[in-house]
Amino acid sequence: MNVVIMGCGRVGAKLSILLDKEGHQVTILDPDSYSFRWLPADFGGTALLGNGLNEDSLKKAGIEQADVFVAVTQGDNRNIMACQIAKHIFNVPKVVSRIYDPLRRDLYITLGIEAISPTTVFAQMLKEKV
Repeated sequence: MNVVIMGCGRVGAKLSILLDKEGHQVTILDPDSYSFRWLPADFGGTALLGNGLNEDSLKKAGIEQADVFVAVTQGDNRNIMACQIAKHIFNVPKVVSRIYDPLRRDLYITLGIEAISPTTVFAQMLKEKV
């Protein structure tokens, strides 16, 4: 599977590492080279400096051959815009976004974007512990 991930914070890096270890082709894109510190020296994927809202950066990341695009930056708006670009301009078959705001998550799902709200997921986990 060919996966492009936008955002090399803790979640993006961890996802990249997990997918790379399973043998998938992974490209992780971030505008800040310091973010790549989360990746281990033996990371077999590609760490690419660039903006996931920029079509040229996405093309360099291999978006045209991607099976999956994942957006996990800190910004809901950035994530959803990048997902819309991946889905509607580059026709990526599976597009997934992290969305902090649970209300926005429901809206994005109606737009055909798979969206996960860590706020909702973590609240549910805490409720189960209580």
